[in-house]
Amino acid sequence: MLKLLLFFILFSFLSRGIIFGIYCLVNNIKKKQQPNKETKLPENLSLIMGIVVIAYLVFFLVFWIVVKNLRITSIILFGTILFALLVAYVIILNKTSKQYDKENWLKNLYGKEKVKTVLSSLLSIVIGLYIGCIILLLFIGKNDGGASVSLSTAIDSIQLIFFGALNNGRDASGNLIFGWNGREIGDMLFRATPLILTGLSVAVAFKTGLFNIGAPGQYLVGTASALIIALTVPSSVPAFITWILAFFGAILFGALWGAISGLFKAFLNVNEVITCIMTNWIAANLVTWLFDSNGGPFKFLLDPSGTKNNAYVFKSSHNGVATIKLGLDKIFSGSQVNAGIIIAIIIAIIVYIVLNKTTFGYELKACGANRHASRYAGIKEKRSIVFSMAIAGGLAAAGAALYYLSGNTEFRWETYQSLPATGFNGIPISLLAANNPIGVCLSAIFMAYLDTAGLQIKYMTTYNEYITSIISAIIVYFSAFSLVIRDLITGNNRVFKFLKGEGIFTKKQTLVTENTTETKEVQG
Repeated sequence: MLKLLLFFILFSFLSRGIIFGIYCLVNNIKKKQQPNKETKLPENLSLIMGIVVIAYLVFFLVFWIVVKNLRITSIILFGTILFALLVAYVIILNKTSKQYDKENWLKNLYGKEKVKTVLSSLLSIVIGLYIGCIILLLFIGKNDGGASVSLSTAIDSIQLIFFGALNNGRDASGNLIFGWNGREIGDMLFRATPLILTGLSVAVAFKTGLFNIGAPGQYLVGTASALIIALTVPSSVPAFITWILAFFGAILFGALWGAISGLFKAFLNVNEVITCIMTNWIAANLVTWLFDSNGGPFKFLLDPSGTKNNAYVFKSSHNGVATIKLGLDKIFSGSQVNAGIIIAIIIAIIVYIVLNKTTFGYELKACGANRHASRYAGIKEKRSIVFSMAIAGGLAAAGAALYYLSGNTEFRWETYQSLPATGFNGIPISLLAANNPIGVCLSAIFMAYLDTAGLQIKYMTTYNEYITSIISAIIVYFSAFSLVIRDLITGNNRVFKFLKGEGIFTKKQTLVTENTTETKEVQG
């Protein structure tokens, strides 16, 4: 291990030494050839530097796989060197682009609006994570769960915030070690599956100018529909057919439930937030009645075993129905992950294509941008509103179906007093992704990662489970500011404009005289 670490450090310094040596060699040759001419960097130096950065990253990953587990000090050392190499690459790329009048791909990439949106979301995450770390440090010396929080405990918790899914316990010295952890990573992907679809549910509605706060109710309707179909279809029917019927049945009932709010909005102009809140609690009580152990029509689906005592519905595997693994259980051994994560990502891609590459998607977005203008353009805005909420409801229900048709999850039927958090979590996921379907996948995985890190902090340190909830809430809170941060990056922030003297209510007025055209700023 020590030899490999020394070799890793030697390689990092050697790579930088090679680049510096090449630069000095070429620089000296050019100085001798043209002593009075300004020295230029080698034209291909940025390319060489980029190859070295990639080689360095690949080498570290291979090194990590070989040694299996690393301490945080080794990871920080790698990160520091990588950051230095990246900074050097950016500087060299900028200089060579100017000297040889070449296109700077990095500058062009930064100029794109979508890239700035991604950067704003990443900055929101980073800010939230660091504030969470500060809160952890504030608990030093306090009693948490009956034990005093020490500096080492706080440092361990900070490590778990950033690398919780890679935690493999502690070494002989008591230090946390990090490496491939198939069980934690697989469970993270499993938890991300319904979050992707509830995030898509909110994002689709946002794209069409609607706020789908009814995802929890649609999620509950999808849960009940999927389990009822999966457990009542005769076992003589092939399991995969039953699974398909349960999955698409959940989508159908979820879409119908979501369409209720769409109909009220389209034909009665009732705010969708109000109807969504009402349908949420109607769904919660309806599902409770369906499985009520004192007379519900589907009470025979309750698990009567001693540990469950009719408080939970049977798992779908009780009738032999379960989502296929597709070999993911071998990659992520010991985890609950299955093909549901692949299905969720495929659905996200389909939603992206529909919204951005089809006439139907254009009509939905046009209706969201301006309902009256879309009507003037010949778009049936009422139909678009109803379809939008129906699609949103179907997506939320699909998330529930993929979660509860896995065969290893159980559903507590008494939902009349609470709503599933998975439905509400779709809102910050959509905000963090700027309503982009592909971004929703990444945001959902990140939110699932926070849950994994929280569990690691709870079981590996003296912090209790509530501190992890606080950290998650902070990050979710800052995700709502991603649009503000994007305005700061693009320079469109109204406060900054005011400080620059442009004024918030400044209008430009053009005065035309006989020979000149003069523009004045008028405060209005």
